[in-house]
Amino acid sequence: MGRYLSRRLLTLVPTVLGVVTLVFFLVHLIPGDPVTVMLGEHAQAVEKAALRHQLGLDLPLGRQYLTFLGNLLHGNLGTSIFYRQPVAAVIAGRLPATIVLAAAAMLVALAVALPLGILAACRQYSAVDNLGMFLALLGISMPNFWLGPLLIIVFAIHLDWLPVAGMNGCRSLILPAVTLGTALAAILSRMTRASLLEVIRQEYLTAARARGLPGWKVILKHALKNALLPVVTIVGLQFGALLSGAIVTEKVFSWPGIGSLLIEAVFSRDYPLVQGCILVIACCYILANVATEIFYALIDPRIRYS
Repeated sequence: MGRYLSRRLLTLVPTVLGVVTLVFFLVHLIPGDPVTVMLGEHAQAVEKAALRHQLGLDLPLGRQYLTFLGNLLHGNLGTSIFYRQPVAAVIAGRLPATIVLAAAAMLVALAVALPLGILAACRQYSAVDNLGMFLALLGISMPNFWLGPLLIIVFAIHLDWLPVAGMNGCRSLILPAVTLGTALAAILSRMTRASLLEVIRQEYLTAARARGLPGWKVILKHALKNALLPVVTIVGLQFGALLSGAIVTEKVFSWPGIGSLLIEAVFSRDYPLVQGCILVIACCYILANVATEIFYALIDPRIRYS
């Protein structure tokens, strides 16, 4: 396992380098000048030139790229143009909020999807199955930018049960977690149902029922364990996607995470901060994929990494 992880992490270096390079050049194609954003349109040309030289923005683009790579090799993501603080420190202050939101959304999705998928598979073509798949289709069809404001209107404004926005305790986490976890719950419930339907027709489950095992024990102990592999794949991939897909949800609920930080950096033309945010999001996505592959071996003894 150790040798496999070492090789796997080495193969990730070109991927991260490609992401960094692509983001660096795309960020510099964004219309607008960060110096103008910081000083205002009525600032003197001398002041703009001095600030541009101070930030290193007057250097050729290739020189800026090489400087960025050199700093990155030493673990330095640069200094934020807007915050005037190290990019790593700014991101470190926002990343925990995004991780908390992603974890809460994943818990919401699993709490809804697994029971719904199991019931739908055990009662195929019944009213429960049809209702579950209808809810799954409905969940997939509702985008975050529509569902989030709808939940705010109902539960925060009309009913006054939950906070409208911000990060103020566990109650403020409910609405963004439900918004972010709804689409994932829909995907996982359909995957759980499909995977479980393939497994419950196997002969060893028929033999288990013939030995007199209760139906719930056959499903939960034998069938579900063998049906989890494709579900784990989706969970691993989607958890990495939650860290990047939380951008819209964080903006809607004013959640102080890395997604809202990325939008602020784009609007302020903060090149180092945009590059740092996307680099962290890409690394989180890649690490989630590696963790998924490792978890495969824990739930399926047939898989071994050497």
